[in-house]
Order: sequence, then structure tokens, then C-alpha cells
Amino acid sequence: MEPQLLHRVEDSVATVVISHPAKRNAMTAAMWSALPPLLGALAADPAVRALVLTGEGGTFCAGADISTLRDSPRRAQELAVRAEDALAAFPKPTLAAVRGHCVGGGAQLAAACDLRFAEEGALFGVTPAKLGIVYPASSTRRLVSLVGPATAKYLLFSGELIDAGRALRTGLVDEVLPEGDLGKRVAEFTRILVSRSQLTQAAAKEFAGGADGRDAYWADQADGSGDTAEGVAAFLERRQPRFGWSVPTSG
Repeated sequence: MEPQLLHRVEDSVATVVISHPAKRNAMTAAMWSALPPLLGALAADPAVRALVLTGEGGTFCAGADISTLRDSPRRAQELAVRAEDALAAFPKPTLAAVRGHCVGGGAQLAAACDLRFAEEGALFGVTPAKLGIVYPASSTRRLVSLVGPATAKYLLFSGELIDAGRALRTGLVDEVLPEGDLGKRVAEFTRILVSRSQLTQAAAKEFAGGADGRDAYWADQADGSGDTAEGVAAFLERRQPRFGWSVPTSG
């Protein structure tokens, strides 16, 4: 089977599947290049309210396909950073569902998601020191923001793999599920996400990412959205809210 990114949209959730089983879902240059436009199309789809990134079979992603680094490692890294940044900028909640190895470029992609759920037995590693690669500044900052400087240095200096339990303790993952339960939990949690206010989620995502000076913009969005009135009315009427604000598709 050719290396590819598969995707589907169901019940307001887009699922993107990294598919390169012959090499434990390692990302080729073509796959890195395909991810930003795919994310752009899914972001613009009003039917999509959340996104799940996962790998085919029992592995999330073993990193970049090393054969792509032989000719132009700098170009390969640029493609990976572009894909990572596109994932981080996705305007709706994103969740990495991790089984097996989540290493190198796979860890970059997982870290770029808003949340990470892992199955017991998953292994995480940031491995540029094994290849003599300088890890990008933006990727390093993103890793530090998740796990703190000490753990980021441990991972980057050593290239060692850590298990899901340690990843949970350090903040690299948010939940660890028993084997066989990850899919069920991800489906359950994404149902929660898509039922909540996109207005709240979009503003929180922007603020958590370090945006400043946007309070007035989001206050105006809230005033014109009707979401607050609907949320309060639903609470008082003991029903599920029907929020109307959606992420703008352009601009």
C-alpha cells in the first residue's frame, strides 16, 4: 500500500490516519506536504467541529521516513515543521490518539495537537540526537510548553523512549487507557467536544497559544454570537445547548 494520509468525517469529527504500515507509519516527504492542505480543507468544512489524528494499526508514527533525509535533510525538516505548524494552527480542537510508537516526527505531530490520549504500551521519543539533527526552535518551544525544560532536555539530549505512564506524569499525554479502550474513549470525548461552544474553544485555543491583544475581538464575537444567551437558557431549562457560533471559514 502506498504511504498516504487517510481521512473521514463522521458525527462532526474529522479523523486523519497516518498510513504507511510497511515502515510503522513513518512520514514521507509527500505525506508531510499533503498534511497542510488537507488540514486547510477540513478546517474550512463547517461539518467538522473537532479533529483526531492517529496511525493505522498498532502504531501512531515512527517519525520521518529516514530515506527522505538522505538527499536533503534540511528540506525534509522544513516540510515537517510546516505540517506541524499547520496542525497547531487548526482552529478547532485536535486530539492525537496514540498506540505503539510515537517517535521523532510522530512526537512532533502529537505535540502539535491540543490533547493526546494514549494506550497503555505506547512509547514516546524525541530522537534528533540519534541522527545529528538540530531540532527546530518552534518544535522545541512546543515540547517545553508541554513537559517543562527538564523533561524536554532529557528527551532531546538522550533520544531515549519513555512509556505512557511517564508521558502522563510529565504532561506529554493527558490520558492513558487500557489496551482496547482507546477508540471508545476518544469517541466518547470527541462527542463531548463537539457538543460544546466553538466560540469558547476557539478563543481558549488562541489564548492558550500565547495570543495577546485579542480580548476585544473575542468580546465582540461573544456579543454577536448568541452562544452565552443560549448556554444560560439551556442550563436553566435543563436541556442541551444548541450553540450557533462557528469558526469562520476564511479571513
